[in-house]
Amino acid sequence: MSPAGRGGGDDREVVVLNPSRYPEAAEARLRAWLRPLLDEVAPGGGSFAVRLAGDRTLQRLNREFRGRDAVTDVLSFPGEPGPEGPHLGDVVIAVPAARRQAGAAGHSAAREVRLLALHGLLHCLGHDHETDGGEMDRLERRLRRRWLDRG
Repeated sequence: MSPAGRGGGDDREVVVLNPSRYPEAAEARLRAWLRPLLDEVAPGGGSFAVRLAGDRTLQRLNREFRGRDAVTDVLSFPGEPGPEGPHLGDVVIAVPAARRQAGAAGHSAAREVRLLALHGLLHCLGHDHETDGGEMDRLERRLRRRWLDRG
């Protein structure tokens, strides 16, 4: 899942993989939502990828890459420059976890998937809510108002 990209705009490659065909994460709609968001938050960035997966996959990845044997809702894998341009990173979202969180929060699972994609993207861009004194949380709240709460 490391597509190459050449920069922002129409030539930016945005890949959404949904092998289980989760309906709340329709690839075309999520990709269409991500493109302008990426243009705003990472205008010089390149490609970006999101994979929708199940809880077991996220638990395995969490164990393998973070040493935590537990299901998590989203994992981010920041990218790096490549021969065909920069890759912002890869985000993996546990759709069953997103469904549970959406139910608890009283909004749709599709909205929760977008929220998790935004959160993962910010991590790919170098933000870390565990160490930055609330900077990422403030930025994420502003972006949620613009990209998730607008009509």
